[in-house]
Amino acid sequence: MDAGSRERRLASVMPGGEVTSGMNVVVTDAVDDAGLARLRQAGHDVELATDADREELLEAVADAHALIVRSGTTVDEELLDAAPELVIVGRAGIGIDNIDVEAATDRGVVVANAPDSNVRATAEHAVALSFAAARKIPQGHMQLKDGYWAKGDILGSEFNGKTLGVVGLGRIGQEVAKRLGNLEMDLVAYDPYLSEERARQLGVELVEDIETCFQKADFVTLHTPKTAETDNFVDEELLAELEDGYLINCARGGLVDEQALAEAVEDEILYGAAVDVFDEEPVDPDNPLLAAENVIVTPHIAANTESAKQNVSISIADQIIAAFDDEIVTNAVNAPSSGEDIYPTIRPYVRIAETAGKIAMQLLGGHVESVEITYAGEIAEETVDVVTASALQGVFAPLEWQANAINAERIAEERGVEVTESKTRQIEDFNNLVTVEVSDGDHTVTVEGTQFAGDDPRIVRIQGYRVEAIPHGHMLVVRNRDEPGVIGYIGSIMGEYDVNIAGMFNNRESRGGEALTVYNLDSAPSEELLAELRGDDRIVETTHISLDNGE
Repeated sequence: MDAGSRERRLASVMPGGEVTSGMNVVVTDAVDDAGLARLRQAGHDVELATDADREELLEAVADAHALIVRSGTTVDEELLDAAPELVIVGRAGIGIDNIDVEAATDRGVVVANAPDSNVRATAEHAVALSFAAARKIPQGHMQLKDGYWAKGDILGSEFNGKTLGVVGLGRIGQEVAKRLGNLEMDLVAYDPYLSEERARQLGVELVEDIETCFQKADFVTLHTPKTAETDNFVDEELLAELEDGYLINCARGGLVDEQALAEAVEDEILYGAAVDVFDEEPVDPDNPLLAAENVIVTPHIAANTESAKQNVSISIADQIIAAFDDEIVTNAVNAPSSGEDIYPTIRPYVRIAETAGKIAMQLLGGHVESVEITYAGEIAEETVDVVTASALQGVFAPLEWQANAINAERIAEERGVEVTESKTRQIEDFNNLVTVEVSDGDHTVTVEGTQFAGDDPRIVRIQGYRVEAIPHGHMLVVRNRDEPGVIGYIGSIMGEYDVNIAGMFNNRESRGGEALTVYNLDSAPSEELLAELRGDDRIVETTHISLDNGE
């Protein structure tokens, strides 16, 4: 990818870029038309590649700015490298184990999912499979269809007074627990990331290990992602802890040792099981779960309801549009974020922080060893991760490190740049203030910015000098001795080189000491102009600052 296209892509990734239209969205797995229609209405091109093989897919994504995928597409380094313009990968669903999130982050690509859109549908399916397994509904249905009245042969289990074990008490796990808990079931859960306080609020007993969860439960329902730690973690030994119980899996394939589960049911260690997801999909006809009489199977349809399909599609479309239109991506899994209710408050400071970072780094010059971002005033009470990431993006921009808000923190870590964030409610003169301080170990530069009323961003201090400069286009920062005639001299030199001064902001440390002036210019000053200014012994330092590509 050429440097120009790289910079254009990075400019549109997260808050601080330009609003874009006519972007290319490639859809690799079937999704509902509702979201695709929304993308087209927003002016973006949608290309369907749902039937493409791997080679065709690599060609299709060459000019893609967004991908919409489900579980059928593997988004790995090869695919990401084939899509150099890519801004965002939208997973139409919850699970992201088919996406190399680290590789996407390294390339500054947002990965977003739709964790809430199919929660209800998946939870309801898990409950339905629990009933079907416990009451042997499919077995009775098939036997009656075959002409056999099996009333005396089918003996089911009730839920009242039984214990439900939930492995993974996230959104779906909580919905399942709530629904089955209403049937007067006792609730236990294993979730190493859930607090005791939250478990108490949900009316769930939180256990310390998964073995205890299986031992206590009559029914176990799985709701964990597929990771290296959870790969086939429900094995023969763990299943033995669920003696005379039922296992329900509507989460991810590969969590359960399928051979061990089939044998546990056939050997009557378990009364039954119900499975919607498989290690390999479409499922192999020789999969042992298909032959086990008391294992109920469905073809990964837990999220397949009309409402869920529409909700997932619309959610992903909205997040893609947000990424294109300089708005927050609410369900980004690899980018700093904030709640939709908070974002309007911090949004102006996203751009201010990025700009302050750019100015500070251009004033510092050379390399950077540490960055400190300080929030003062009301903003100190908010979650400001996205603002901090944008400040780092601004600091790294003059270094051409190709950073954006997604990968800025990772780049800082890789480059050995120490990043500090601090907050204080105490502030004078302003409601809010964002300070970016950069240091190379020997020298430090501090730039402070705020938002005035009426969407009016200002840089209000540089190195402690109060300036209230407009952060836009070309700026010239001059430190000079506070003597009569200096500003006039600078203006005359600008005129000689046909550079118009659009605005000027001046302050001094003391009478007769040093002064600092920020000039907004209509065009970039030449090296010859700067050299002439520096030749005057009254001028201590001049630095040309370029913002917004000088536009």
